[in-house]
Amino acid sequence: MSFCLVNVLGVGLASGVATNASWESAFSISSGALIAVGFAPLAGFGKFCAVITALGLIANSVPGTYSAALGCQMMGHYFKIIPRWVWVVFLMIVQLVCALAGRNELMVVLQNFLALMGYWLMIMICIVAEEHVLFRRLRGIGFDWTAWQDKSRLPVGIAAFVSFLLGWMGAILGMYQIWYIGPIAKLVGDVGADVGLWVGCGFSLLAFPPLRVLELKYFRR
Repeated sequence: MSFCLVNVLGVGLASGVATNASWESAFSISSGALIAVGFAPLAGFGKFCAVITALGLIANSVPGTYSAALGCQMMGHYFKIIPRWVWVVFLMIVQLVCALAGRNELMVVLQNFLALMGYWLMIMICIVAEEHVLFRRLRGIGFDWTAWQDKSRLPVGIAAFVSFLLGWMGAILGMYQIWYIGPIAKLVGDVGADVGLWVGCGFSLLAFPPLRVLELKYFRR
């Protein structure tokens, strides 16, 4: 529900670009210019809304940056020694450099990168869901939350890693992007279609259970 308002505003602005010459001209400058033009009929209050929208983008990046800092600390003991605020500052510098270097092609880069994120995220969700349902809930063992940092009590991860790679192989075979069209994607319909998400999920869903059984048999964790 938290996305509904912003998504509706985005739909309105995109529709205006297609029908309003001044909005189209503003969009050719930047998305910020389009937002300012869209709020212009509200006069002073519109400028206030545009500023709040701009500040909202900054606020929206804070949770992701903080989560990324946590992820950096989870990579190992030596990474955890570095204070979290140092990781946050470092990540913000990386984001700033990327934004300045790619400011003229940032939208194209994001479109290509976000498409790839969708593949790996769903593959990982499939693996975690099968671990939770098939190997935890059905066996009635649940999760031992005290073992989160004890390597000797955690799964080795071989089954998940191999399943993830197989899922990515399926995603590559079925993806339909501007820069690459997979052989399976070419077979769909007359012009092809992006089925990478479904093929990748199917590969990982089929591969993980037998691999996890073998992992439990040989490593017993």
